[in-house]
Parts: sequence; C-alpha cells; structure tokens
Amino acid sequence: MKRRDFSLTALTVASSALSLNVQAQAKKPEEGIDFLALDKRVPTEVGEGKIEVIEFFWYSCPHCNAFEPRFASWLKAVPKDVVVKRVPVRFRDDFEAQQRAYFVFEALNMVDAMHGKLFHAIHTERQSLNTLAALSAWTDKNGISANKFTETFNSFGVATKARRATQLQESFKVQGVPALGIAGRFYTDGSLTQTMDRALQVTDYLIGEVRRGR
Repeated sequence: MKRRDFSLTALTVASSALSLNVQAQAKKPEEGIDFLALDKRVPTEVGEGKIEVIEFFWYSCPHCNAFEPRFASWLKAVPKDVVVKRVPVRFRDDFEAQQRAYFVFEALNMVDAMHGKLFHAIHTERQSLNTLAALSAWTDKNGISANKFTETFNSFGVATKARRATQLQESFKVQGVPALGIAGRFYTDGSLTQTMDRALQVTDYLIGEVRRGR
C-alpha cells in the first residue's frame, strides 16, 4: 500500500505485471531495481554477527494482511544469525493507535496471540479499530482487559517505541507497506519487486550478501 494514496491500485499494477515478474523471480536481484542501498546506514539493535531484518507494516493495510501468512511462514525458516522485528508505521496521525497497539502486545508478551487476530478483526470481520477506545474495547473481549491495554498504551515505554518506529520508517524512507529493511543498509518492497514473494527472495539474497561482507 503506497504512502501517498492508500488505495488498492497496487493490486492492479501487480496483476498486470505478473508475467514479467515470473521471469524476474529467477534473476539475480539488482540494486536500484529490486532493492535500494541506503545513503546512510541505520544503526541496528542486534549483536555482532547478527543480521537484522525489519518488516514495516500497518494493521489496516490490505496488502500487509495478505502478506502476513507468507511472512509468518518465512519467519519459521530464518537462519539463527537473522533477527527479525516488526515495525508498525505511522504515515498519518490516525495511524498512531494501531502503531501503539503492536507495542502493547509486545510489552505484554502477547504478539503471537494478538497480532494475527487484529488483522483478522479488521480485514475479515470488518471492524473499525483505529482508536484507543475501539482497540481497548476489542482487546477486552480478546484476552487483554481494557484497563490493562489502556495503561500500557499510555505508558512511557510504548510511547518511546512508537517514536522510534516512526524514526526507523523515515530512516529507511519507507514509501509503502509492507516493506522490508535489511541490516540497516538495504530496503525493498512490493513496488520495487512487483510481489512480496519476490521481496522475500531479494531479502534472502541480501542476507547472503551481508554474510559475505558486502
């Protein structure tokens, strides 16, 4: 979903480019076409010998919802030297409630229980969950009391993580979601690669390049 319009236009573009993308899947990823090298490296939060991969997402994005099962499957097979983190974006002020919701789940060690469930509630059940009031009422029925959710949502720790997430989004120059940042040095998304399956292939390639000392 592109940052500028948040429309479904990208789906049409991806469909029209399908035949070309089938050919592209087998090609070696190219800088400037399949991925971008950042002008300024972004500090990572992993130890020496580890490679950080960031997934940028937004709960209300239909493309992120469609990508989530594929990304979850990819996560299960990542090598031990790869550290994956999810970063919710904030392109507008009304994104903040959902951005903070992710960090509430993280703070309460409930990402596995709540992350996919929130996508389902928004995209399958068609619930409008983009405010603190709506989210706390929803979590109250899904395993986190409204009071606990609200308290954590308003905590200094969650506010700090939300600010950091927005800073990361800007540092990687994220223009749409879902998107992937690799090792604080590279960026790819579906607009560059035409499909997110291809974006994951590019990510695997870049992980290999980082290992080789690029």
